[in-house]
Amino acid sequence: MSISARRKSVFESRPAGSKIKPTQRRPLRAAGLHVHQFTVDAAELARRRFLHLAAGAAALPAMSRSAQAQTYPTRPITMIVPFPAGGLTDAIARVLAEQIRGSLGQPIIIENVSGADGSIGTGRVARARPDGYTIQLGITSTHMMNGALYSLPYDVVKDFAPITPLVAVPIILFARKTMPAKDLNELIAWLKANPNKASAGTASSFTRLATAVFQKETATQFTFVPYRGTAPAIQDLVASQIDLLFNAPDPLPLVRAGSIKAYAATSDTRLAMAPDIPTFGEMGLPALSLSAWYALFAPKGTPKETIDRLNAATAQALADLAVQSRLANLGGEIFPRERQTPEALGALQKAQIEKWWPLIKEFGIKAE
Repeated sequence: MSISARRKSVFESRPAGSKIKPTQRRPLRAAGLHVHQFTVDAAELARRRFLHLAAGAAALPAMSRSAQAQTYPTRPITMIVPFPAGGLTDAIARVLAEQIRGSLGQPIIIENVSGADGSIGTGRVARARPDGYTIQLGITSTHMMNGALYSLPYDVVKDFAPITPLVAVPIILFARKTMPAKDLNELIAWLKANPNKASAGTASSFTRLATAVFQKETATQFTFVPYRGTAPAIQDLVASQIDLLFNAPDPLPLVRAGSIKAYAATSDTRLAMAPDIPTFGEMGLPALSLSAWYALFAPKGTPKETIDRLNAATAQALADLAVQSRLANLGGEIFPRERQTPEALGALQKAQIEKWWPLIKEFGIKAE
């Protein structure tokens, strides 16, 4: 008998119900009935085991993020301030950090990373691990203006997770104390009589926009002097090294002390802290009715539970009467509670981009 015949004989002589070895793939035929192949070889079992393990591994990051969010925070949080210490952004950050610490039970470490209109510090946040331990106090310049002025390695909208808006702050046109003009109209007349003889400091891209709008609306010419932050710009204004400076209201004590002058505010109504200073709208320059906003951002991909935790802690801080008083003294108007949400901040940012980016192009404003 041939080998193939012997194999066939042995195979067909097995009793019904006997097991086929796992590697046997030939169909079983008995009593004239056809039985479908139902065998799984070792490679198939290994493949299924791998897929099962892979599915379990894929679920681990989500489980880990959820567990992290439930215990967050377990260590100090770094808040990046993209401007030098001593300026308004730094002051607002320190007021909030002190209060948020009590809500979260962990220290908030302020780190000043300045340069390029705040884009250096902002870029660091964009590259940070999205775990809630690196956040940023961003402003109109860093999360709106810079997207139109710089070729950035990050997207000012897509690479960040909004946490909450904080305060809106109008800006004031300040001048050196020896400026001869007594009011805004006299200042404009003086600038027109002395073209390109005055200098205006700009400490952020937003104040550069305000300065450019003022120059265009008044048909005046003067030199722009860029600074890395407001503190050195204010120092030079006090020392009469520059003539003009658009800035938040925090230098008002210097006005009261006679160290500098103030001509007009960009707010819609007169400031409660400086009711003697007129608005630009009152003086016939409604295009200069604008305010800077300050807000908290996290890196893109930060878990929603962590964002919600940070949002709730910040809302609690903004509801504190002492915090409200300190922010008001800095010229800040806290956003209403119903607008203290990630969604409201995202909508504000996008609306500002749609409004100001075309004007930045129209005015020919460039990075400095």
